Amino acid sequence: MALSYNEIRRRAIEFAHEYRDATRENAESQSFYNDFFNVFGISRRRVASFEEPVKKLGKDRGRIDLFWKGTLLAEQKTKGKDLKEAYTQALDYFPGLKEEQLPRYILGAVAGVVGIRRGAISGNMKVQFQAARSIG
Repeated sequence: MALSYNEIRRRAIEFAHEYRDATRENAESQSFYNDFFNVFGISRRRVASFEEPVKKLGKDRGRIDLFWKGTLLAEQKTKGKDLKEAYTQALDYFPGLKEEQLPRYILGAVAGVVGIRRGAISGNMKVQFQAARSIG
């Protein structure tokens, strides 16, 4: 059953308050994304995986923090880091992905600041917000 706009909004506010003080990437990352998907009534386990291994340019390998093939690639950073670092790291994974796996969206998160970009593949959209502070 699809959630109403009001229900999604209520869940988003709850989510924002829950994570407003999160500061450590490794300690909170998986809970953050499970709860993020829950805002929209989606079970993360049905659509996305954590720590997806990927080959980067050259011989380097990496792990995508959260990967929903063809839809979303997410990178989480510790407080004090810049969202640009998350986006740069996400783009470094693209050469190791098959065409049909390339995400439409990149989500970067740094301790209460969430940024979503569309445009690495097509279109051009950039949204950035401080969830807990902007919702009140």
